[in-house]
Parts: sequence; C-alpha cells; structure tokens
Amino acid sequence: MKADARLELGCEARARGVRLLSLDEVDSTNDEGKRLVAEGERGPLWIVAERQTRGRGRHGRHWVSTPGNLHASLVLSGGSTPSLAPQLGFVAGVALIDAVRRASGLVERLALKWPNDLLLDGGKLAGVLLEGVPVATGDPRSPNECVVVIGIGVNCAGAPQGLPYPARALSEAGSGAPTAARLFAPLTDAFVAALDLWAGGEGFAAIREKWLESAAGLGQPVHVALARGEEARGRFRTIDARGRMIVATAEGERVIDAGDVFLAHDESSVLEQSGLRS
Repeated sequence: MKADARLELGCEARARGVRLLSLDEVDSTNDEGKRLVAEGERGPLWIVAERQTRGRGRHGRHWVSTPGNLHASLVLSGGSTPSLAPQLGFVAGVALIDAVRRASGLVERLALKWPNDLLLDGGKLAGVLLEGVPVATGDPRSPNECVVVIGIGVNCAGAPQGLPYPARALSEAGSGAPTAARLFAPLTDAFVAALDLWAGGEGFAAIREKWLESAAGLGQPVHVALARGEEARGRFRTIDARGRMIVATAEGERVIDAGDVFLAHDESSVLEQSGLRS
C-alpha cells in the first residue's frame, strides 16, 4: 500500500533517472526488491517503507524496524558480475557515512565497521544488507548478470534495546539530528557519487581508500567470530583489494571473507550486559 509522500529523492538522483517506491508497510524492503526483480525490475529504484513486519539483517537475523527509522532498499543493475557485487557493500558504506555526515554535521563520532555497519559513538547506528539476484540476460556472450538489492536500515528516531552489542540512534545526537525524511535525499545523492567513483569495479581502489579513512578499530585488537565456531583474534590491519579483512594474529596474517567482528568496546558491552563485569 502506498504511503504519503514523505521521503524524496535528491536532485542528483532524480537527474540520473533514479526512481522511488514509497510504501506504508511491507514485510521487508529487500524482499520487495527481490520480488520486483523477478517481475523484470532492473532499477535504479529505491524502495522505502514506514514499517517493516519482517525486517532482516545479515544471516537472516531479525532487524527491529522502529517507527521513525529509515527502512530502504536500492535495486541496482549495471551489468555487474556476481564476483563484483560484494564490492557494493563498501560503496554503500561510503555513501551512507557521507550522507549522515552531511545531514547531521557529525564527523568524528561516525565510523564504518567491517563489513557493513555504521557506528555512532561506537554503537551501531545503521546496517547494510546486500543481496544479489542472478538473472539471465539472453545474451550467449554474457548469459548472466547480477541485479543487486542493497538494504539500508538507519536508527534515526530510536535504537533497539536488549541487543548483544551497543546500538545508537541519531536522535541521541541532539535536537538538530536529521529525521529519516531529512536523511534520505542526501543518501540517494551520495549513492550516485559513490557509484560514479566505483565505476563498475574499476574504481574500487578509491572506494577502499575512502572506506579505510573512516574504518572503526583499524590497527586495534579485534575478535572475529567465524563459521563453525571458529574465531580469529589479533589486530585489524586493513582490507585487501577484494574487501576482505586482514587480521594480524600471533600465527601470522589471516584473510577473512566473512564473520562477525567484535571490537574492544563491543566485548566490554557484552560482558556488562551479561553481568560478567561489574
């Protein structure tokens, strides 16, 4: 069901032919995006909803969709190959932090946490969920392309409670903090700029550099929970040319494709909430 027009695209996004679908309620903006891709949608299309009934984060985790927060997904197709699609998570991070800085005036208090979170004062402010949808092109020379749905959730009005990590909302930054409506237009324009810089993968080195400029925990101790109960502990050294995390451990450098990252303040918060630290 269509919502009243509250959120608007930025001027640059409109000039580039980006479109907007605004909904009152949906199960998940990412799921709506994938349904539209199955029906032939190729973007660029933003989908926003006032409410999500089954919002999702990484690994299918529940995403609390607090009223007044930003729930949005971008459907994007530029002929990206599946191997390049993961780079768009870093493109999204660069666009997101640029937009929040522009809309809020917050600069030093914001940081990017590998692989796809935005932090405010060390607490999770926003998350990115990247999902690729392979589609047939009908061209025998390049039979498949990857349409990407990039979900973004930003705690504008309020942060969920009772999580195993600290969470923050823009509203905590003071009376001038941007609402979801004020943040959305800068976000759509920042995405256009970041996608131009990325240039279909040719500019990933520049995206990587901008991402690292705002990286949380760079050079500091880090704990990464991996699949099958494994873990890696060491210092967060950098991300490589593919966006993988490089951790300097006691046994040498370890290259990490995926995992849940805990910085020093994350582990302190978990201990406090569990009652293991007084």
